[in-house]
Amino acid sequence: MTGAPLPLLYTYRRCPYAMRARMALLQAGVAFDALEIVLRQKPADLLSLSPKGTVPVLRLANGTVLEQSLDIMRWAFATTGDAQGWWARGQSADNQALLSACDGAFKHHLDRTKYPERFGDATGVRMHHREQAVAVLLRPLDALLQTRDQLGGPAPCSADLAIFPFVRQFAAIDPAWFGGLPLAALQRWLQGWQTAPLFNLAMHKLTANQATTFPAA
Repeated sequence: MTGAPLPLLYTYRRCPYAMRARMALLQAGVAFDALEIVLRQKPADLLSLSPKGTVPVLRLANGTVLEQSLDIMRWAFATTGDAQGWWARGQSADNQALLSACDGAFKHHLDRTKYPERFGDATGVRMHHREQAVAVLLRPLDALLQTRDQLGGPAPCSADLAIFPFVRQFAAIDPAWFGGLPLAALQRWLQGWQTAPLFNLAMHKLTANQATTFPAA
């Protein structure tokens, strides 16, 4: 007897939005199928579900489609009851302010630092965006992490999962420069997540256009 189909996650390994979705599904213990897309050859099924054509997109077993990474994270923790409080801890005012900065101003400056040619930015303007990225998110994040190990306090939370992939992407633009910033608490936190088993599992390399099942934890 065949069981109900699993939720299907359309993903792309290096996309930070998709990273946060994969990490949340894995941490929540949700069984799901992951389909790694090829950006230049997006599957017709993905485009029919979500014409915007960006990942992540999660198709639930009942046909419901979740097109936003934070909605996928919320669903993942809600569907398994969030017994460990990962989602709940992420809803504090401090964490929501950091998340808003991450997905708003920081992402704006991150894109213009990493891909200046897409925006016609001269070198001086690129440096401006790099400094602004530090100001709008990294310094406030470091200040908070000086008082706690994780954004959830002594234990991590959904805000850690949501923000970490974007900080990682920013740090990778110029690792030597980033390592020289006076942000020791942030760098400790980043290193911890980069070596975490959860992140390593989420970054498992998948075969393109072939669904891979991640069983419930």
